[in-house]
Amino acid sequence: MKEGHDISRRDILISLGSGSAAMAVATSPAAAATTARPTHYAMVIDTRRCVGCHACSVACKTENDVPLGVTRSWVEYIEKGIYPNVTRHFLPRLCNHCSEPQCVKVCPTGATYKRKEDGIVVVDADVCIGCKYCIQACPYDARFINPRTGTADKCDFCLHRVKEGIAPACVNTCQGKARIFGDMNDPNSEVAKLIETEAVTVLRSEMGTKPNVYYIAADHADANEKRFDDQYIDVTTFRKAKERR
Repeated sequence: MKEGHDISRRDILISLGSGSAAMAVATSPAAAATTARPTHYAMVIDTRRCVGCHACSVACKTENDVPLGVTRSWVEYIEKGIYPNVTRHFLPRLCNHCSEPQCVKVCPTGATYKRKEDGIVVVDADVCIGCKYCIQACPYDARFINPRTGTADKCDFCLHRVKEGIAPACVNTCQGKARIFGDMNDPNSEVAKLIETEAVTVLRSEMGTKPNVYYIAADHADANEKRFDDQYIDVTTFRKAKERR
């Protein structure tokens, strides 16, 4: 052999052994399952840690340049009870990035779609015609028409940040660490562990949209519910739309 290309028998055996080991790892069931498992982003909101400071709402507006009068993320105040036993709870709200999103089903142009690679529901402003079908279909009031673009807009989990491995702005700015974001298909992620171990709830589960925003210790009370007819209840949305669905 030419100089610089001498390979001993020992080198060959080591090389073959390494290759076999690598192949064994690559073809093992555990490795195959890990490789094949799709990413599925979700958020858990622990309302026990929320203080209603609205830092998440401000961070969202700043990060995504959301115009005045509309919002992608907001916090509701829920006051309920019979004097003197009256309580106040905070309920952070945003797009639920549903597994069965109604907004996707009604979009006539395909502008709204669910990303196969991570489950995030997004809006392509270049395709959206501003028909508002998705706004009517969303049971969470999470969508609006952007006054600058004339197209549908909403939370997208700060996709531009997530693509770079950075958490959404609302998660990073939360002083109480009430928002936890991650891949729910990763059993080692904090999100997956919380969903598995905590008594989580979702908004309007009866709609069958399978939301991917989960709440811990949330008060879902609504003034329109008959079960609260004997109690004082007031919901402040802090949005232009004072009432909620």
